[in-house]
Amino acid sequence: MLLIVPADPLRPRRPDPHFAPEARAAREAGHPVAVVDHDALAAGRDLARAVAAVPAADDAVYRGWMLSAARYAGFAEALDARRVTLRTGPDQYQRAHELPGWYATAAALTPESRWTVGDDRADFERARAGLGGGPAVLRDWTKSAKHHWHEACFVPELADGDAAWRIASRLRELRDDDFTGGFVLRRFEPFAGAEVRTWWVDGRCVLTGPHPDTPEELPDARLDTDPLTSVVAALGLPFVTADLALRADGRWRLVEIGDGQVSDRPSTVPPETLVAALG
Repeated sequence: MLLIVPADPLRPRRPDPHFAPEARAAREAGHPVAVVDHDALAAGRDLARAVAAVPAADDAVYRGWMLSAARYAGFAEALDARRVTLRTGPDQYQRAHELPGWYATAAALTPESRWTVGDDRADFERARAGLGGGPAVLRDWTKSAKHHWHEACFVPELADGDAAWRIASRLRELRDDDFTGGFVLRRFEPFAGAEVRTWWVDGRCVLTGPHPDTPEELPDARLDTDPLTSVVAALGLPFVTADLALRADGRWRLVEIGDGQVSDRPSTVPPETLVAALG
């Protein structure tokens, strides 16, 4: 396995400090490590130069900052020109990274959702009506603004169309150029504790730990990942994360699936553990 990480913007031959522990763990485990210019990749410019330091490899895994599906496709194409094959192809990345790609397969385990294509209000109204009344959580296809919970994330009552649209407009404003795909409305479900992040490689759960937002809160001993096994297998994705939370009624619910390459590692999970899981 070749591990690819973003370069430090100030010292471009070295890994970005956020991913340096994983790069060091990979080298110590005998894996080669290469750096790329993430800013260039995210902007879609000078892609050949951005990946110029990456050697040929038939099994490469990226661990870095988030890229849009389109930018990831450009990244993969630039690597392919250097005879580098990413373990996760562009279509697989998009399926894991964007909620519409995985929702239908996981619908029984996750809050009911409706979404739009684009940010048009008429489409938002259709999605809102389709979900019905009650509270909801708002996001776009890849990310919420949960740190702005009351102004851009939590919709207290779907039946109040004007209030819901004000929250959607604020989300759109906050996400700005990073707004992806369209609005997603998810039926609100009360959770009883912190989220758990699970890591899956080739359909197997290889690591269970806290969510990066609550790194000190270890997973509940009652955690059961078995119901997710068939879902992850059906998605056919080589490296993903699945965030779970215990609902107030005692049932584990899937909060989100994400591509493992751009899912943050909690500070309390040793980098050596993740690298070993990736093989």
